[in-house]
Amino acid sequence: MSTEKAPPAELVREIKELIIEALMLQDMRPEDIDEQAPLLVEGLGLDSIDVLEMAMAINKRYGVKTKADDTQNRHIFASVHNLAAFIHEQQGAAA
Repeated sequence: MSTEKAPPAELVREIKELIIEALMLQDMRPEDIDEQAPLLVEGLGLDSIDVLEMAMAINKRYGVKTKADDTQNRHIFASVHNLAAFIHEQQGAAA
């Protein structure tokens, strides 16, 4: 059972918009992205280059960094929900 709090809905929507913007997915809208669906391979189908682009966009917008060799990256980038929870947690830790 996970103890992480659900990320704010506003942050989830912002991340969906950031994915669309950073990866230039012009044919998608935020509501087209299921926050629980996988981002990698199946689901949205992101690859390692897409994840790198996302990591840079997240760092630029939220000041949150991920480490290239972090074993948690697969979990962090597994879904919009996980990504939002990670950013929310990191911002809380920095406050």
